[in-house]
Amino acid sequence: MEGLSFVNAALEVEPIGFALWQGHWLGVMLTPWFMNLVLAPGDAALWHSLPQGEKRRYRFPAGQYEFIGARDEIAGDYQLCSLFSPVLQFEDQPTARMVAQLARDALFDTANAEANEMPVANLSPAADPRPAGPGPLSRLAAPQSKRDFLRGRLSGDDRADRG
Repeated sequence: MEGLSFVNAALEVEPIGFALWQGHWLGVMLTPWFMNLVLAPGDAALWHSLPQGEKRRYRFPAGQYEFIGARDEIAGDYQLCSLFSPVLQFEDQPTARMVAQLARDALFDTANAEANEMPVANLSPAADPRPAGPGPLSRLAAPQSKRDFLRGRLSGDDRADRG
C-alpha cells in the first residue's frame, strides 16, 4: 500500500478499544487507509457467520448499524462497519486513536439514537423580517452529535439540534 494516494503515512495499524459485546469482540481497526468498527467471534456457539460482502444490522443503544461480512485466511470470519475510508483527514496517530475510541463509545450512548418520529416544524413566517436566530453560517461551527459523526454527517445540517 506504500505510496498510494489514499494512504496516510502518519498512521499505523492499531486495534483500538476491543472488548466483549454480546459474546463477541467489538472494537475499531485503524490502518493508514481505513478506520472500521470490527466485530469478531468470541464465543463460537453464539457466532453467526456472514458470507463475505453480505450485510447484517446490529442494534446498539445508539441505533442500528450495518456490518459487512469479511474473511481473512489468518483471522478467520469477522464483520466490519466502515467509519472512515480513506483516513487522510487525520494528522497523527493520537488524533485518529481518539476519534476511533469516541466512535466506539458513541455506539453505547442512547443520546445518539435516531428519533422515532419526525419533529413538527413551525413554518409560519416570523413577525420580524430579520432572522430570529443565528444565520446559516452558524451551522458550520455548531457542535456535532456522535450519531452524526458515525453517520458521516459532517455539517449536521440535515438534523435538528438535540442540544
